[in-house]
Amino acid sequence: MQTIDEILQELQRIIGDSVEANDYLSIFAWVYWRTTQRIQEGIQRGEFLDSAAMERFDVAFAKRYIDAYWQFRRHETPTSSWLVSFQARTQPLTIIQHLLLGMNAHIHFDLGLVAAEHATHSDLKTLETDFMKVNDILEELIDEVQNRVGRVSRIVIWIDRLGGQRDEALANSSIRISRQYAWHVARQLLQRSPEQRPQYIEQTDVYVARVGQRIVAPPLRPLRWLLRIISRFEEKEVQQIIRHLEKI
Repeated sequence: MQTIDEILQELQRIIGDSVEANDYLSIFAWVYWRTTQRIQEGIQRGEFLDSAAMERFDVAFAKRYIDAYWQFRRHETPTSSWLVSFQARTQPLTIIQHLLLGMNAHIHFDLGLVAAEHATHSDLKTLETDFMKVNDILEELIDEVQNRVGRVSRIVIWIDRLGGQRDEALANSSIRISRQYAWHVARQLLQRSPEQRPQYIEQTDVYVARVGQRIVAPPLRPLRWLLRIISRFEEKEVQQIIRHLEKI
């Protein structure tokens, strides 16, 4: 895979595979497909300082998720960050929890590693500017994704109506904080010698996996109760969830 078109095709293959397996990994796969599609539109419109570098970066970033997914399907062991997400594939969590599990592994762990790899081959300031530009694109998608999830999670619609713009602001802030953390990981890697990097990567993987475990089982009892209530009002059939997410 060398182009975003090839990445989009592979993500569609993952969506089909996870729907056929009747597990919830298809939720993150679909949202990631839609996000990658929007990034491609941004590249085609010239929204980035270095479009060619952004495509290479996006392909390398997506390949980490794709490789981890097929590793797991082959009964191999992916990184601990992804393993927590994949092992929850059949658990009756909320749709948002399944989505957050994928985002946690891919942003908090994968993104920083790929940024560090590419920062050694391109101008760091240009990369950082384009890296942060993606934040704006993700913020544009918040409303769209929220509306699509609302089709299969009725409480999400009520939260959106009651929260006004506050829930979107919270989501945008969370994404920016997560991506800032990924940039911090990239900088930490660049400051270390090649011999020191494996240990830091392993420590980061363990930390991100622990965050994933808290997404699966939040330590606060009131939050666990709230999530159970939300789950009762959500579509449970995987094929129906993806069908509703795909509706224009």
